[in-house]
Amino acid sequence: MHEDLSPLIAATAQWLTRAYPSCGGALASALCEVQARQAVTVAAWLRYPTSMDASLVGIAGPGGAARLDWITGADGAQGDDPDADAWRTWVDEVVASWAACLLVDPELAGLAVAAVAGGDHTAGTPAEFRRLVAPDEADRRAAALLRHPDLLAPVTELHHSQLLDRLTPGQALIA
Repeated sequence: MHEDLSPLIAATAQWLTRAYPSCGGALASALCEVQARQAVTVAAWLRYPTSMDASLVGIAGPGGAARLDWITGADGAQGDDPDADAWRTWVDEVVASWAACLLVDPELAGLAVAAVAGGDHTAGTPAEFRRLVAPDEADRRAAALLRHPDLLAPVTELHHSQLLDRLTPGQALIA
């Protein structure tokens, strides 16, 4: 199951870590990437909860990073070699937005992890998302930009209400 969404997860996590890079050296970069990947994984599993959903996005493609780049002001940052940035076509805007929401709101992250716990994606595989739901001080320092609510606001606002709808179907939430 994980293989079906792995290009989408990898590309979307890469987009997040490039848009909001780590603050520090190699260890900080690795900690930042782990947090991004965990958030993106949970978001992707929520967005594409069944193997059929994962297969369909694998066929149709997720849409790419163009709108996210425009919103964050990185739309002119690509180089001249289109092949070097081909991974960007696998970025999923909704998944990136939901992951950003999870990164800035620990309570929402906990709800999301609980929601995917019994789904198709976790069947037979233990999934642990500690760095997402309970980051320690080193995690927070490494991902200071990635977890900054004001910096991520343009991305979180894109699809925040859809995430709330997915996590609490049929219930009205006060945001």
